[in-house]
Amino acid sequence: MKLPRHAVPFMLFIAALGASTCTFAQGPPFQVDDPVPVDFKHYEFYIFGITDGTPIETDYSGPAFEFNWGAVPRVQLHAVLPFAGIHPSDDPAASGLGDMEFGAKIAIIKESKHIPQVGTFTMFEVPTGNADKGLGVGEVWYKLPVWLQKNAGKWLFDGGAGETVVPQTGFHDFPYGGVLVKREVNKKLDLAAEIFSHGGEGPLPPQRRSSTMLDAGGYWHLKGEETMQLLFAYGHSIAGQTENYAYLGLYWTWGKDEKKSGDKDAGERKAPLTKAMYSGHSLQRGF
Repeated sequence: MKLPRHAVPFMLFIAALGASTCTFAQGPPFQVDDPVPVDFKHYEFYIFGITDGTPIETDYSGPAFEFNWGAVPRVQLHAVLPFAGIHPSDDPAASGLGDMEFGAKIAIIKESKHIPQVGTFTMFEVPTGNADKGLGVGEVWYKLPVWLQKNAGKWLFDGGAGETVVPQTGFHDFPYGGVLVKREVNKKLDLAAEIFSHGGEGPLPPQRRSSTMLDAGGYWHLKGEETMQLLFAYGHSIAGQTENYAYLGLYWTWGKDEKKSGDKDAGERKAPLTKAMYSGHSLQRGF
């Protein structure tokens, strides 16, 4: 894939973000995810920077790279390679490779006039980050969500919940979930807002207590209506532990279209236009 020439300055900016964000969103640029896999024989690629902060610590990923592949009909394979860092309030900062993420998004129920699309997006985090420096958990950990989506004209609604399972001393399993509303403003711009909550993550991560956040952001279509987008979001806690969240990234999609649309849902046909997501939350030691 040849990246557009004007993407280079933005990539350098994202690399600079790597000195300031250690979570990553599974539903760029939001924390609520969706149940719509990438179309069969299509691909998605993201370059992004992301930050999550509490009074205890600010974590970041950047530059980070996400790749999604429509491997078979109604199934998406997923991978994230994050370069990460932590800035504790009272300990030395650290940076390096974070825990890599792999997963599969599976569409279970197709969207119809009265029924939302339903799917899962199971993910597991591989301990590639240095746990002694706080850049990883040190064990494989998992995200197990169920997501729903319904389209209504220019409006789109996502929601769902899941459980993060962390089999490591100093961490707790915790629930998470939220709802998102998005609207197409025009051919170039989509705006969205979400409410996202997570439980306390244990005594080691900076997200030690539960938090509910209100985030807002959108998608600016840079090339055509789908193939290249600028993604952005920012949010702050409205209940529970003080926490803030921000995401900035570039997105590309490409692939081979079949001559016949076959069994594609409305949601799948609009997948690159309706990405509005996150399916898990960051951990101080595992992002």
